[in-house]
Amino acid sequence: MSPRRRAPSLVESFNFAFEGIIHVLRTQRNMRIHFAVAIVVLVAALVVGVEKLELIVLLLAIAFVLITEMVNTAVEGAVDVATTSFDPMAKLAKDIAAGAVLIASTVAVAVGYLVFSDRVAERSSRLLDRLSNAPAELTLIALVLTTILVIATKALTGSGSPLRGGLPSGHAAIAFAGWMAITLALHDSGRRFLVSSLALIMALLVAQTRVESGVHSATEVFYGAVLGSLVTLAVFQLT
Repeated sequence: MSPRRRAPSLVESFNFAFEGIIHVLRTQRNMRIHFAVAIVVLVAALVVGVEKLELIVLLLAIAFVLITEMVNTAVEGAVDVATTSFDPMAKLAKDIAAGAVLIASTVAVAVGYLVFSDRVAERSSRLLDRLSNAPAELTLIALVLTTILVIATKALTGSGSPLRGGLPSGHAAIAFAGWMAITLALHDSGRRFLVSSLALIMALLVAQTRVESGVHSATEVFYGAVLGSLVTLAVFQLT
């Protein structure tokens, strides 16, 4: 008869829990992204001075996302241990767990938008009113100039081709140039914050696809985003 296993102490239980959190952070890229976003959101909440109830809602939304991501990781690990070959039910279990993360993330984004939209819109409106007095036709000039600078930079650095790879990412530059142009061109629109937010999300998705596909590194995408944004801002300001 095997000896009875000793139950873990309270300290050991906490230690096991922290080890689980650390493991997910080390191995899961999405968990690291969620943590980084959570930090940004909490810092922004302090900066704009959200109310206590709003802070509680933000904390619950953050916890909701982190918990579902950890459950998703646990489900994937359990399924991988239980199956050694492809099983449609195993795939379905993983898909369901991933869907839970998607729902939690979508709800968290909606909560963040509802909490921050009025405050950020008011502050950004004052800033953009000072920045933008130019017509929307300058968008085309900004995009063309961004493209020329991207090609010139790649030629100088000798990396990649005009449409693929190298420093900086042309796709990211164009995407963020478009976001900046939309934001500045809509200086007299009451829906500027919403439209600008959607354009920024699209630009971020474009940048992510370049990294995910392995065409560009995160650094190349970052330089492209900065180049496109600054060039467009300069074009609108200098006219």
